[in-house]
Amino acid sequence: MISKFVTFLGYYVFYYPVIMSFAWMIGATFFFFRREFRKSKTPPELTAHPLVSVLIPAHNEAQDIADSVRSVYSGRYKNIEVIVINDASTDSTGEILESLLPEYPSLKLLNLDKNMGKANGLNLALGVSKGEIIFTLDADSMLDEYAIEWAVWHFINFPRVGAVTGNPRVRNRSTLLSRIQTAEYSSVIGLIKRTQRIMGRIMTVSGVVAAWRRSALIDSGLWNNTVITDDIEMTWKVERRFWDVRYEPNMLCWMLVPETLRGIWMQRKRWARGGMEVIRKNVSIWKGWKEHSLWLLYIDYLLGVFWALAFLVCVALWLFSVATGIGLESIGNPFIGVNGAVVASVCLLQFTVSLIIDSRYEKGLWRILIWVVWYPVIYWAFNAVITIAAIPAGFFRPLNRTATWASPDRGVRQSNGNS
Repeated sequence: MISKFVTFLGYYVFYYPVIMSFAWMIGATFFFFRREFRKSKTPPELTAHPLVSVLIPAHNEAQDIADSVRSVYSGRYKNIEVIVINDASTDSTGEILESLLPEYPSLKLLNLDKNMGKANGLNLALGVSKGEIIFTLDADSMLDEYAIEWAVWHFINFPRVGAVTGNPRVRNRSTLLSRIQTAEYSSVIGLIKRTQRIMGRIMTVSGVVAAWRRSALIDSGLWNNTVITDDIEMTWKVERRFWDVRYEPNMLCWMLVPETLRGIWMQRKRWARGGMEVIRKNVSIWKGWKEHSLWLLYIDYLLGVFWALAFLVCVALWLFSVATGIGLESIGNPFIGVNGAVVASVCLLQFTVSLIIDSRYEKGLWRILIWVVWYPVIYWAFNAVITIAAIPAGFFRPLNRTATWASPDRGVRQSNGNS
């Protein structure tokens, strides 16, 4: 019985990523030819220009906040108000923002004396904003000149659109870790969002660059200040109120990613915890057929958590068998021999498909193909460990504590020149 169970785990660890890779490639390819291939890189002519409120939450972002604000004002869409939430920064973020006021007199600053967390800051800024479209941007990101126009197009043409998630690109690529993440955002995150959009529901609107309809936010109860990932939780709240959530790959921004293992660990653990919290909070979708469109997202997330558990069990059994000579090597490790070659081949095929699609938005992506061979070896194992580490807090942390934030790892201060 134990041997059969171990064999099942080995098959699952092997087949799950292979099957999901093909599902993502097929879904993303369908999305590309249906909704991207014939699109111009410039947005369609807008029939209206509603006021857009751009909210930028910031906590100790002295090195990046000026670039972020300038990128918004330098965009083509001019009917905007920009509100920066300075959430109790202890560095020179406040002074830098004050120095921008002569250059941008319409810039609004919301200075908070106490660290209240991103969700609280966004809710406060929403209260003083005037736009029907709310655009949120991370303080380390630089917005593409057409990004707001692409978001507005969805809102003015489709009244049931409640949110639009954008296409974040990595701009710091001075280390192996950042180059791998550049490939990851294209080959995994980009493909998944395209596939989920084809399915009709998106797991999360990327908090780094997103646009919301004000009425959808109010209808859904605003951002929740007790969850660790407000973007995932807000996405589910909007979708559970039957608003449409869309992915717009032309809605580009350039962001900084962690370039240390500790920084990636903290970021991905927070993501994993946030996903688990959302799964806990939304178990009620199973009470009736009305919300069946979210079932696949729910199941897929749980299957991913189970894969992480199965992967670590298989690796542990394989190491145990090698050390003791019991002979479970071929059962415990699903990536030995032919299986490993198949997984590596599928991984490279997935990266190739994603680079073909995303080279439309960023030239020179082919140069990172050499780095993606490290992805299965490092990232799959790393993310599996992170998922397991996040389970206690994600599934058992009380959901009534206010979530504050600390300054994340923004990487080495070098840019690839794209902004």
